[in-house]
Amino acid sequence: MATAALPVMPADRIDRLSGTPRAGAIDRWIYVVMAVLFISIVLAGFIPDSIDKLNAVAEGRRPSFPLVLHLHAVLMGSFLALLLAQTWLAATGRIGRHQQLGLASAIIVPALVVVGFILAPVIYQETAQALQTAPAGTRDKVLAVLARKENILLNQIRMGVLFPLFIVIGARARQSEPGLHKRMMILATATVLGPAIVRIPSLPTTFPVSPLGTELYILAALAPMFVWDSLRNGYVHRAYLIWLGITVPCLALTYALWNTPWWHAAARGLLS
Repeated sequence: MATAALPVMPADRIDRLSGTPRAGAIDRWIYVVMAVLFISIVLAGFIPDSIDKLNAVAEGRRPSFPLVLHLHAVLMGSFLALLLAQTWLAATGRIGRHQQLGLASAIIVPALVVVGFILAPVIYQETAQALQTAPAGTRDKVLAVLARKENILLNQIRMGVLFPLFIVIGARARQSEPGLHKRMMILATATVLGPAIVRIPSLPTTFPVSPLGTELYILAALAPMFVWDSLRNGYVHRAYLIWLGITVPCLALTYALWNTPWWHAAARGLLS
């Protein structure tokens, strides 16, 4: 994306969350709070789900986890740890170390995206193979799981495209507009919270009928930063406008294709 497409913020608008000396304690630490919140969401979703699946493996009710799934978990955990470390270093004024550590994202983010696209067909084929040996009385249930995974692919593709795109936008702004850089790293991470949110036990959701509920939870997770940001600065920072301007059309396409016969046929072709 050309730098010209992302002009710097007008000089008459002060960004009190940019980490400058004028920023107050909450202004500096709000990004750390968001990183901790995101990690808490991921742990709340994946720890119970992982325990249940490990028990199922031990009892022979499902196959062992594929290697690519372990790799994806390590990379996602590494990225979240990096986000927390980066926000903490920035909040404590250790900008030099923040910049040095940021180089790790150039390895973790591409690897995470590639592994994510490898993981989707692996998980799908796991269920497809189970269908071939499923007793007649359980075939409808397995088919429903396959259909759900075909719909999930829509979200996986969207996350696989938008997550690195927002990271790149943020990375390109790290020198010219630190405020855009910081916010975009948080917004990029919010884009991939969906899989954790739908796994949180007893959390009301519209999934798998619709992904709408998950997206509303993501907006709720972003609310602390957005509300404080807007109140402190007195305007909506353009990072949110960029994020919404790209995310909303992609969500509209997701909703248009969700659970349609055409998409199920296309997904089977992609995942087979």
